[in-house]
Amino acid sequence: MRTPAILVIHGPNLNLLGTREPAHYGKSSLEDINQNLQNVAKQHQIMLETFQSNSEADIVNKIQSLVNNKVDYILINPAAFTHTSVAIRDALSAVNTPFIEVHLSNVHAREHFRHHSYFSDIAIGVICGLGAEGYLAALRFAIQQINQKQ
Repeated sequence: MRTPAILVIHGPNLNLLGTREPAHYGKSSLEDINQNLQNVAKQHQIMLETFQSNSEADIVNKIQSLVNNKVDYILINPAAFTHTSVAIRDALSAVNTPFIEVHLSNVHAREHFRHHSYFSDIAIGVICGLGAEGYLAALRFAIQQINQKQ
């Protein structure tokens, strides 16, 4: 029996968390967020991989790699690509892996262009505005879903 696996994808500029606009994105660094996710995953015997890229092509390629390297769930914060990337949407649809869209800030309380997502209608769920806790909420839900399938 294989170990359940979850992939966390962080989009552009999230490598600057902790210093980038803390009023919107909080003070936690991406390393802090990833470590907290790893700690929870380990407690539940889940293999967790994290991936960050500022490149749309890198994110598409990472998602497409799941055709051969299956995971049970994806947590994705597409960041700015939320509002622009049909390519990432198509990759997510192609691999047919359930995913949760996560945003640190409440995108609906921000600029109008941030209100539209190319992912929300195909996501299992969307979490926004909870800061770094949103990732943990998404992870706990994904773990619950995986456990229910087993």
